[in-house]
Amino acid sequence: MSDTPRIAIGLSAVIVAVTEDAPFVLVTREAGEDVPGLPFGPFDPAGDRTLELSLRGWVHEQTGFDIGYVEQLYTFGDRGREAPLADMKGAGPDRVISISYLALTPSRATLDRVSARWRSWYDFFPWEDWRDGRPSLIDEIIAPKLRDWAQSASDSATQTQRRARAKLAFALEGAIWNEERALDRYELLYEAGLAPEAARDGARFDGKPTPAISAAHGLGEPMQSDHRRILATAIGRLRAKIKYRPVVFELAPERFTLLNLQRVVEAIAGLELHKQNFRRLLDRTGLVEGTGEFDTSAGGRPAELFRARRETLRERPVGGVHVPAPRGE
Repeated sequence: MSDTPRIAIGLSAVIVAVTEDAPFVLVTREAGEDVPGLPFGPFDPAGDRTLELSLRGWVHEQTGFDIGYVEQLYTFGDRGREAPLADMKGAGPDRVISISYLALTPSRATLDRVSARWRSWYDFFPWEDWRDGRPSLIDEIIAPKLRDWAQSASDSATQTQRRARAKLAFALEGAIWNEERALDRYELLYEAGLAPEAARDGARFDGKPTPAISAAHGLGEPMQSDHRRILATAIGRLRAKIKYRPVVFELAPERFTLLNLQRVVEAIAGLELHKQNFRRLLDRTGLVEGTGEFDTSAGGRPAELFRARRETLRERPVGGVHVPAPRGE
């Protein structure tokens, strides 16, 4: 009789801080590793009292950073896409189940580990940033490759299905861009063999030597294990959540100008917002209030500083920020 398969639980964290320029995630890269990854480590059922406390301990050990707000994101367990067994620091399991978390912080904390860095999430998903319009790489690089992949299917029904998926995911042929579908887009590229991680994971699944991977032109920087998949999940979650909950204030500084707050929302959504509509929304919801102080750092006419109305957030359910969807071309 064969031994019972050994299963280990791994914990990973997507830690997000946003500036006017970009949303940043905290990544690590240990000695000898070719690509970055998210803070990740095993859960010790005997020694760790809770999953979250274990996660916080791993994050601090690997980055020197103590996370604040955190929520569970998703559980991943596809064989071949999980962390290499060696990454589990001697646990030696047959399968790794990865439980991921999303953590938000209002600023990029100073990191005291040489292996830890803040990176824009658009380094890993460049097609997700529409703030300056539709990214040219979608039509110049991604769409032709997906058309070739669709055409390579052995039957017409599969070809049609693949073309439809590409159209909806990447807003092709006039379809509407849905910024929340970041995971769908990455998984489509992965299935089509365009994400560099696909070849690596295929070899791992078949028990073959794992090839080194590097960034493919226009297709973003790869990550360890299934960490780019986890990051795509977090991007979609956060983009959806800012619409129905005032979670943006977990990422904004204590005092901010309205333009600064708008730029933070735009950085997350990857879309440009209409200035007056955004301000009318804030007025209507009563989420912010003026402080009577002004920001003079930029020169020109000083802009008033605002803060979140914390009593409003505590007293009643409030919504988030409407983000309009651009139409594809």
